[in-house]
Amino acid sequence: MAHNHSTVSDLVLYILAFFIPPLAVFFRTGCDADFLINICLTILAWFPGVIHAFWIIHRTKRAVVVPAIGGHKGPVTGHHY
Repeated sequence: MAHNHSTVSDLVLYILAFFIPPLAVFFRTGCDADFLINICLTILAWFPGVIHAFWIIHRTKRAVVVPAIGGHKGPVTGHHY
């Protein structure tokens, strides 16, 4: 069974999503279709915007930054000798 651990930043996003759903979605995904959908849902009715924001925060993962090894600036493709 996989464990999905929430971080402090996720908790802050959930709290923000309760009060300002589009801003929480923007912080998680940037200015994309999810952000625009959330704005529309929040304008139509606040509660659907909150539910959508919670769903976006739950289903998306933050990007993992991999530091460059030995000054390599391209994508990490496998073994480094």
